[in-house]
Parts: sequence; structure tokens; C-alpha cells
Amino acid sequence: MTDTTILNVIQDPAILLDRNYRIIAANNAYLDEFNQRAVGHTCYQISHGYSVPCDQAGESCPLRQASLTGETQRVLHIHNTSHGKEHVDVELIPIQNQRGETEYFVERMKRINELVQHDSHMIGYTASFNQMLNLLNRGAKADISVLLLGESGTGKELAARYLHEKSARADQPFVTVECSGLTETLFESELFGHEKGAFTGALNRKMGLVEAAHGGTLFLDEIGDVPLALQVKLLRLIESGTFRPVGSVEEKHSDFRLICATHKSIDTMVQEKSFRNDLYYRISPFPIQIPALRERRDDIPAIARHLLKGMNKGKHHKKLSKEAEEWLRQQEFPGNIRELRNLLERSTILADGNHIQLQHITPTTPVMDIATNNIEPTFLLEPIKSLVSVEADYLKQVSYHFQGNQRDLAKALGISERTLYRKLAALKPES
Repeated sequence: MTDTTILNVIQDPAILLDRNYRIIAANNAYLDEFNQRAVGHTCYQISHGYSVPCDQAGESCPLRQASLTGETQRVLHIHNTSHGKEHVDVELIPIQNQRGETEYFVERMKRINELVQHDSHMIGYTASFNQMLNLLNRGAKADISVLLLGESGTGKELAARYLHEKSARADQPFVTVECSGLTETLFESELFGHEKGAFTGALNRKMGLVEAAHGGTLFLDEIGDVPLALQVKLLRLIESGTFRPVGSVEEKHSDFRLICATHKSIDTMVQEKSFRNDLYYRISPFPIQIPALRERRDDIPAIARHLLKGMNKGKHHKKLSKEAEEWLRQQEFPGNIRELRNLLERSTILADGNHIQLQHITPTTPVMDIATNNIEPTFLLEPIKSLVSVEADYLKQVSYHFQGNQRDLAKALGISERTLYRKLAALKPES
């Protein structure tokens, strides 16, 4: 059974394996894309450079699972390709003989970065990243609503664009709605649009972002900030696809794929009655956790190199020294990729040569008052502000940037959760 004719019917790279993991045939697409000398070797040797099967090297092995279950298996692996190490979506199909025994396997492969635009190229090879990427690829193929969960700066919008570009709606609009910082009236106008004369200043009809997303993807970024009074209208939109522009009696329809993202704990918000339970279940049938940068430290050097390459377009490409890369790997990065990017941008300015050294990338030391041996305070304000306004400003900032739920924030501030909720509620403008 070494004839490759049937394999060449498959457009994707494909190989035929026996039960001993040996490649006994390969189609032309596989030979061109992966390895011209694959036939006769084991799949784990060619794809990974391993001396033992994947499951013995700490990875999932689709062939072993297909042998045990007799069913098709899918897995995301990092394979050696003609382009270097890349993520590959692997599908393994068992083939049974006349006695009903699994004798051969057809393995189909697709590099997942194919047909993905450069701006949505996601980089990483660690276990937590691969787990997330596997879910993104599975979710992209369905038209299911996806909820992206993760700290600020982890790349949730990049993940949303990736979902869109890998979906059947890729050639249709991708529309982002920034839910943070909008008043209830402005949010409704942005989302649903408004008619001429709907309110003071509405001189012309305005198409809403929901209507603009028709046929494509609607991305609601920081959905945890949607005003409670507007959540019922958002729920109706998701359930029926219908909406009314502000000032209109005419009902409109929009067909879109919904992706939401938040850095907040929606579970906690539901318990605190600040987020509707029914809306939560509508937006979260397929949740995906975006790992923090500190949870995939081994990816940091590769991400840094990719960011630097983007910063140096049209210029001489600056590179990180090994010491600088190792220092970056050890950092916590509470601001995640956003913080890493800022640090790299600063280092490119400080480094005159071709290499960014450790002294260019480490933060500067705060100014020290030698006479008093105290660090110069940075919180003095001029003109003097009232303590009430200072507390309000601080709560606004800390509640936005804090990586955790309100219970954890209250504990960090040394107050009860009820007190924190009351103080935060007082910050919201009256409708």
C-alpha cells in the first residue's frame, strides 16, 4: 500500500503511516512543504526530531489515541517544516482492514499561519500558548460566540483578529467596539447608530458599528464595562440579531459573528449583580483563556524579536544581546506584551549600536535624595486637590489596571468588598 495516487487527491500535505509510526507514503504537497526524504522514517523523527513517539516525549500522540479509539484525532503540534519550526494542525484518520482492525493511518497537516495576515501572526511555542492556539483554531472554524479572557495587554484583540481571519467570514468586515470609557448614551449611539435629529448634535444619520459588521465579525472589547442598563439591549441583539438605531422606530437586522473580551472576572460581576447572568451565558459558550506573559516566559525572546522587527521597518534592524534576552525572560511584566513593547521602544532609542545591551533595556533608577536617603515622592500634586478627588482618581486607575476580581482588589486596598463596591458605584456618572 505504497501508491501515493490516493494521497495526491488530498490537497493538504498528507502521509500514510503504519502502526509502528513509519511513513510508508507521502503526497507531493507533503514532500514540498515538509520533507523530501520522509518515506521510510518514523513520523516523530521527521516532524519533531524525537527518538521516541510523541507521547513518550511529553506530548499528545494522535496515532496512539486513534489506535486506542479507532476514531479520527486532531491535535496542534510544533513540526519541523521547510520554514523552520511552525505550528501545524494535525488530523489523523485511522484506516481499517477487512477484519475491522486499524492497520494504517492517513495524517493530514496544515500550517496554521497560512492565510493569516502578518498583523495577526501569533508567536509562541510553550504549552500554555499551544493550548490557547489550539482552542483558537477550533473556535475559528465554527460560527460560535467566543469569550476571550485575560489580563490587560495579553493580546486579546490580536486573538480576536486571528479568529476572524481563520473563519469563513475572513473577507468580511472586522469591527471593534471599545466598551470602556463610553457613557450609556454614547455607547448606544456607537453600537446601534442614530437617526438625524435623534438628540442634540445629531445633524445626520449615523450607521452603527453593529450594522457595519454585517456579514463579518463584531468584537466587543472589555465587555465587562458595558452599562447594566444597556446589557438588556445587547442581549436582545445577540439573541435575535435585531436592533433599533437611536431615534428610530424601524427595526434592523445584522448577521455577525460575536467575539467578546474582558480582563475582568465576569463570574464575580454576575454574583454582584453588575452583569446580567443571561447575557453572560450568551457570550461565553466558547471561552478561551489568553495566558499572561509570565506564564510563558520561554516565549518572551521570540516575541521581543518579532516586536523589534516591526519597530525597525525601513531602518537597520537592532537585535537583543543574550544578556538582555535572559533579563527579559525573568521579568513579571504585569502589563504583559504592551509593557514589553514599551520597554523595547525605549531601548531602541537608547542603543546607538546594532545590539540592545542589558543597560539599554533595564529601567532607570528613581532619583534618590542623597541628603535624606529617601526616594523623591512622585505623588505630590499642584494645585492641592481634595482627598476625596484624589481617592476617586486613584480608584478609577487601580480598578481599571488591577489584574484580579473585586474581592482581591478590596483585600489589597485594606477595605471590605462592600465598601469597595459602594465607592466604585459612586464614581459612575448619574444617568
